[in-house]
Amino acid sequence: MADIQIIGGGLAGSEAAWQLAEAGFRVRLSEMRGVETTPAHHSDGLAELVCSNSFRSDDADNNAVGLLHAEMRALGSLIMQQGDRHRVPAGSALAVDRDGFSQGVTAALEAHPNVEIVRERVDTLPATPTIIATGPLTAAPLAASIGAATGLDSLAFFDAIAPIVHRDSIDMDVAWFQSRWDKGDGHDYINCPLEKDQYLSFVQGLLDGEKTEFREWEKDTPYFEGCMPVEVMASRGPETLRHGPMKPFGLRNPRTGKGAYAVVQLRQDNALGTLWNIVGFQTKLKHAEQVRLFRTIPGLERAEFARLGGLHRNTFIRSPELLDAHLRLKNAPHIRFAGQITGCEGYVESAAVGLLAGRFAAAELMGQTMTPPPPTTALGALLSHITSGAQADSYQPMNVNFGLFPPLQEKAKKAERKLALTSRAKRDLEEWLQNHRSLRAQSRSGVPDETRFSTALETNGVG
Repeated sequence: MADIQIIGGGLAGSEAAWQLAEAGFRVRLSEMRGVETTPAHHSDGLAELVCSNSFRSDDADNNAVGLLHAEMRALGSLIMQQGDRHRVPAGSALAVDRDGFSQGVTAALEAHPNVEIVRERVDTLPATPTIIATGPLTAAPLAASIGAATGLDSLAFFDAIAPIVHRDSIDMDVAWFQSRWDKGDGHDYINCPLEKDQYLSFVQGLLDGEKTEFREWEKDTPYFEGCMPVEVMASRGPETLRHGPMKPFGLRNPRTGKGAYAVVQLRQDNALGTLWNIVGFQTKLKHAEQVRLFRTIPGLERAEFARLGGLHRNTFIRSPELLDAHLRLKNAPHIRFAGQITGCEGYVESAAVGLLAGRFAAAELMGQTMTPPPPTTALGALLSHITSGAQADSYQPMNVNFGLFPPLQEKAKKAERKLALTSRAKRDLEEWLQNHRSLRAQSRSGVPDETRFSTALETNGVG
């Protein structure tokens, strides 16, 4: 009999299963494919990559996802092990042979004596210890069961995502702090003013910009009226945006004492105040178009984007409201969530949350408690965003990025900031590993995690 069930054999579920199995626990891994297919998948292999074959940057010195790679390698990640094994040329990025990668993950789990892979569709939340890792294509009956348990009416919709800007890239010599009609504390919004010709040119750019196309399986999934893409609003008439998300009313530029013809507002997106989202600017413009067009907004000419806008079918829960710091459902703590259903975005991020869910569950099965990784690490920063980093009603999927990390205590030049962040992460994760020695599973080669961590960071240029 299994000690724990994992529902979903994608990257998160596969990683969670590996972590638990390596810790000595028997895992029942339930995967629907093989019994029932999905519109996005092409095989029944575990950890199938349905879009890109890239895990993005592998640079652990200067890139948050590269740092996440190194941390996952240090913790014995199956996904990173197979990613490295099936690497294909991609410069400084880690790209993989998608078929070889999926086959490698599947073979490793099939061969593990503690893993039972069962091809079955699970329609209701179990009453025994379980990790839900079903991703954005959760089957309708299970989604309904999750909805009943979490109080959500529906989990499947078009996820219209607004761009997010790094605060320190906004030109505050042009923009200013003010809430509409001076409500709040006066610093709730950053305002970027546009004159009439700038506004009309911007609206035309939205209409003319190249848009992404819906996938066939997304076409019947509606988006909410409240999350209407900005270019769709623009198509309803040239003044629509000026009476919607770009309305200037109740705002006055303190430098001129006058109002603007239109105003783009940014709202704080994380508790640290390092990330700000462009209010009402969810979009299906292609990424290059977004960068070009949004940098025409006064004050955002040198904007650096932590995330660009998007529109796609997604299934995720309001994790900051529903999950505790160990990824447990607060009102049913025998249930954990992992992967994209928690509101992380990206292959590596999904696997990383699966890794954490597996390790948290293993510690609990041992009768112990594993404290979360420090928020100064890539793993901890991602976990903090998922479980506490945003308001539940505005929570949106996010890739790992340096904007999720706490600011440095010491001053650092902009060119040195990323290295300072990764160096701090290395130190803090090493200390965290030392404090959790008894919870760490040995690798099959017998090499302890702290040795793998140092080696991984040195290999990836942090040590």
